Amino acid sequence: MQSLLPLVLFLLFFGAAAGSFLALCAERLPHGEGVILRSSHCRGCGARIGWRDLVPVISWMRLGGRCRDCGAPIPRWLFHAELGGVALAATAILVSPTPGIMTLGALWLWLLMGLALCDLVAMRLPDPFTGALFVTGLALGVLGPGAGPALIGAGVGAGCFLAIRLGYEGLRGREGLGMGDVKLIAGIGAALGWAALPLIALIAALGALAITLLLHRGSVARDAEIPFGAYLCGAAALVWILSGSVAA
Repeated sequence: MQSLLPLVLFLLFFGAAAGSFLALCAERLPHGEGVILRSSHCRGCGARIGWRDLVPVISWMRLGGRCRDCGAPIPRWLFHAELGGVALAATAILVSPTPGIMTLGALWLWLLMGLALCDLVAMRLPDPFTGALFVTGLALGVLGPGAGPALIGAGVGAGCFLAIRLGYEGLRGREGLGMGDVKLIAGIGAALGWAALPLIALIAALGALAITLLLHRGSVARDAEIPFGAYLCGAAALVWILSGSVAA
């Protein structure tokens, strides 16, 4: 384990940075703002946030969760995302049998978290994230059962979700499942294999139903939009973690 210490420390530190970046993406997405070229700024006063106030976890705690200039509160969920990045890295470290799966597993979990945040905040699953999830999931699958099962898992997942999307649209005349969900399940199937997909879909559906009913106090409009991708991400992460690594 001592030989893995540098990798472990890197993943834990990078987990906080990844959580911060992914939260930034989700926070800016509804406003149509760029992530790379535009500097961070306060939503309250518009003041530019300096590098010393952008250190993941530490800066939020040091500032008490408020802007240095105007004192406006910084959304707590941004801080929770940074902690989540660290927690996911720690989880990947604990359940992964090899350094390769440990590294790719952490990246895959971070991408799932980023996609879940984007879906919850903006009801969108950005193509760069779903594309990166597919590539990472495929690499995980290659390290596990092999390239063939990984591609089959991706194909079965995407094919089934695409059929559901087209069937629902044909019957109801409106979109029931977005293409983002189709691309998302491809990245999940690539990592976990086709056999895990029914369980993931079941967990996601039950979770979405239960939480939606709780949030709406038991009454939900038939045409209400539900961020199903976020529940798929949570279910996939749970199955991967409980399986101990990629599924065969």
